[in-house]
Amino acid sequence: MRQAQHLALAALALSLTPTFAVAERNLVPTLDRSFDVCLDRPAEPVWMQEIPLRQAYQRVLVQDIYRAQNLERVVEIGNCDCATRFPSWNAAEAVFRESYASDERWEMLEASDGYNRRASAARTAAKAICDAAGNW
Repeated sequence: MRQAQHLALAALALSLTPTFAVAERNLVPTLDRSFDVCLDRPAEPVWMQEIPLRQAYQRVLVQDIYRAQNLERVVEIGNCDCATRFPSWNAAEAVFRESYASDERWEMLEASDGYNRRASAARTAAKAICDAAGNW
């Protein structure tokens, strides 16, 4: 009986394999930026785009700072126009350069975690404001 169950599961897994393979082939990665809202978002600074892979945690930290700042700003002013939700990267870059640029990797990872918590705390309220404005 047990062997029959294993054979049935194996047969099911084999029958689904072609479906997964086709679905995987249809996933084509792209570097094109396409958004549903706020189409004219500012691009990340060039230095962030060109950062070596081994230092990607620096780029992630700036992205986390940017996201937390922007969600908190949306909640603080109660406005979710595109300029508020996606401003220039200058403020996030300034925080990074002033507070973290000379930190060790582990310190930047801790800082990223803190900014992620801040963004998560503001996300629900920001989403409600942005949904009302059609910018979520």
